[in-house]
Amino acid sequence: MSSRTTDTLCPAPLVFDMIGGKWRLSILQILIFKGTKRFGELRGELDGVTQTMLTRQLRALEADGLIVRTVYAEVPPRVEYSATEDAMALRKTFENMHEWWLSRKT
Repeated sequence: MSSRTTDTLCPAPLVFDMIGGKWRLSILQILIFKGTKRFGELRGELDGVTQTMLTRQLRALEADGLIVRTVYAEVPPRVEYSATEDAMALRKTFENMHEWWLSRKT
């Protein structure tokens, strides 16, 4: 977890800072529901993301303890990204958002 303080009454701003934004939520959704992915696999599933933006978002998620980056000592090197237990705890939140979306009156 990052060094952000949690002294506030409502942690929503801290949570939004950690998972907010189009790319972070999408990355987490992929890793939570589809499992470990390599950089190229993630980029292929995220329509419109640039390599720079994906790298930046992955680093931020890793710094916040929501994903793990594993580097394998191979030639060429293989790098995989996985959701941590903290991220996996968001699974129900994603499911609830999906249920909310389906239940909306359009």
